[in-house]
Amino acid sequence: MYILGLSCFYHDSAAVLLKDGEIVFAAQEERYTRKKHDEAFPKLAIAHALQHVGITASDLDAVAFYEKPMLKFFDRIIQTTMKVWPRGFVQYHMALQEWMPKKIWTPQIITKELGYKGKIFYPAHHESHAASAYFCSGFPDAAIITADGVGEWATTTIGHGQGKDMKLLREIRYPHSLGLLYSAITYYLGFKVNSAEYKVMGLAPYGEPKYVDQMRKLIDLKPDGSFALNMKYFTYEYGLRMTGRNIETLFGKPTRLAESPLEQFHKDIARSLQEITDEAMLNLARAAKELTGSKYLCLAGGVALNCVSNGKILRAGIFEDIFIQPASGDAGGALGAALMVWHKEMKGERLPRMEHTYLGNAYDQSEIGQFLENEKIPYDKVPLHDLPQCVAKLLEGENVIGWFQGRMEFGPRSLGNRSIIADARNPNNWKKVNLKIKFRESFRPFAPTILEERTKDYFDLPPVASAKGGRSFPFMLLVADTVTDKRKEIPAVTHVDGSARIQTINRDQNTLYYDLLKAFEMQTGCPVIINTSFNVRGEPIVESPKDALNCFLHTHMDYLVLGQCVIDKKKLPPEWKRSSEEYLKKFVLD
Repeated sequence: MYILGLSCFYHDSAAVLLKDGEIVFAAQEERYTRKKHDEAFPKLAIAHALQHVGITASDLDAVAFYEKPMLKFFDRIIQTTMKVWPRGFVQYHMALQEWMPKKIWTPQIITKELGYKGKIFYPAHHESHAASAYFCSGFPDAAIITADGVGEWATTTIGHGQGKDMKLLREIRYPHSLGLLYSAITYYLGFKVNSAEYKVMGLAPYGEPKYVDQMRKLIDLKPDGSFALNMKYFTYEYGLRMTGRNIETLFGKPTRLAESPLEQFHKDIARSLQEITDEAMLNLARAAKELTGSKYLCLAGGVALNCVSNGKILRAGIFEDIFIQPASGDAGGALGAALMVWHKEMKGERLPRMEHTYLGNAYDQSEIGQFLENEKIPYDKVPLHDLPQCVAKLLEGENVIGWFQGRMEFGPRSLGNRSIIADARNPNNWKKVNLKIKFRESFRPFAPTILEERTKDYFDLPPVASAKGGRSFPFMLLVADTVTDKRKEIPAVTHVDGSARIQTINRDQNTLYYDLLKAFEMQTGCPVIINTSFNVRGEPIVESPKDALNCFLHTHMDYLVLGQCVIDKKKLPPEWKRSSEEYLKKFVLD
């Protein structure tokens, strides 16, 4: 039985294919169109999903869309417009332009684009988020928290999963939204909404929580986990901006212009916002525990990508273990929608815990070799059993390597198949990768990948044991403190506050990547490397060998490893030298 899950028309559109409840393919449309956060109907992702298993749309048993578009428009958007009329006229006019040509016709677009005549299901937005976490968690019983900007009406929910059943028990409704609060301050700090919230999270450790009292005037956090925003400080209900003069008066400074210098004030605002977000999420976690009595917690929605808050929930000991959907944003809604249909409509069986996200395209060695031959790129082909040792030797020191292997990751993180990797022991690598390869802000931290069995030696985390005897945190979704006496050993991945956003790896999750880290440990004694996404600022993560080669040629990476093919930039002929400025012109810097 095949179920296709879809999300689109807001941001991060995606397609997910289930076969008898198992996730056999999942990918975001942006990887194929090369348009970051692409919100278009995911026709390319769908085509690759169907091709992956060798079927056509006529073989699908169901299609699931990740929200109820009619409820969103005819209920929430129109009601909100009437509430703030006439101030909301411009926003309503823009909404009509967005909805009338496509969003309101979602059923017809699905039918036409797919050539599909079967049943289409429409779970609610936050049902899809909740399902994406709970049904992938492996927990027999769990509390569920979803938090994002807004779905149809809900912005935050608490739910309960038991066996194959899942229900949402409480919700907070628009305009009161933790996600929109975070986006509003992101806007105030001069960053791009729905794209750069993670920059604010990375900026926060450089600041002090000096503006927490002012933040409490923006949001009223209640003891039962609920909250309410003071809407006099926000303009997103009726305007084209997230905030206005009132918030500038509150904080005493105007909204920062994009690309203008960051001052200590902006860092303090970011830190104060993070403190409030942490408090809100901890309140929700305690409320979820009291409401459900569950030992376990599942998290999804865009706010669940806030690694700092996630780490604080885990360390608070409210729950014995937590599972965070690695594609927690709208892309993951496509997965949750499909899983809702599988369990609710098809009465399907639950599957084991989601252990990896390698669910996209793969390119075999013959395809890679033929591509390089066609492009006349010189390379050395290394036997597969020698590849980890070969690359481990190249990693030691200052070399930065593009690492392209196996199936592409689903979600916003590169987790060892479409990654840029470097030696975490070299303090210079932090700036080199940020400024000369990623072309991004110097304050941005890098995540470490560590051998799962060595996690406790380097990072301070509660003893949530995996079946392998280590601590399993494979999705780069938790911030942990680096053990004090290890901070000088791995400075390139230890943030200014002594923390790190970790990814653990065991051999069952990704054999080749694990073997690379093991070889690096055998060589250097250190089981940790830098892992960051294989892209430059403003560009989606690479999907194909062509994307990887383009990124490699236009940046200061030293080596590119495509499958078994190792390309040394020093050995390339002069005609292959490229300008980074030329490359970046193709992308909208965010």
